Amino acid sequence: MSISKASIADLSALLTLVNTTYRGETSTKGWTSEILLLAGEIRIDEEILTDYLTNLKISVLKYTNPEHQIIGCVYLEQKQEALYLGMLAVNPEFQDGGIGRMLLQGAEEHAKKQHSNKINITVIEDRTELIAWYQRRGYVITGKKSPFPLEYHKYGKPLKDIILIEMEKELHF
Repeated sequence: MSISKASIADLSALLTLVNTTYRGETSTKGWTSEILLLAGEIRIDEEILTDYLTNLKISVLKYTNPEHQIIGCVYLEQKQEALYLGMLAVNPEFQDGGIGRMLLQGAEEHAKKQHSNKINITVIEDRTELIAWYQRRGYVITGKKSPFPLEYHKYGKPLKDIILIEMEKELHF
């Protein structure tokens, strides 16, 4: 088991992981499914993920099991003084095994290397169980809210009004 930076060679495995974790029938086996909030089968496509994997300001960390299968990932982007965290995905078959927590720890280690003292995330306001999960890991709600961005409709049409809330964690080195 290890956490390392993903590369373009991981594109196919990451596409499958992220899309099956958040959307489609497989996603309902876990607790991160967005199937009741957003219509559509994909969360990310090859073009966007290729950009993530080749952009110097973005890192995608992957979690691999002993068989070298990618079963978790997280997106990290340096934005001014904070690191933005998104696309945290763990294969639904392996959720509740601590992999998400390990990826968050990996993100914090990455932030230290980038000299970032804060990690920001946005979470769908209706995902109270996910908000509580982040809060148990030291993230606090900032009070900032925004509507679900229209440019993401390519990757799922909201089934209702969706509000994103911002959360952050101060890091102390």
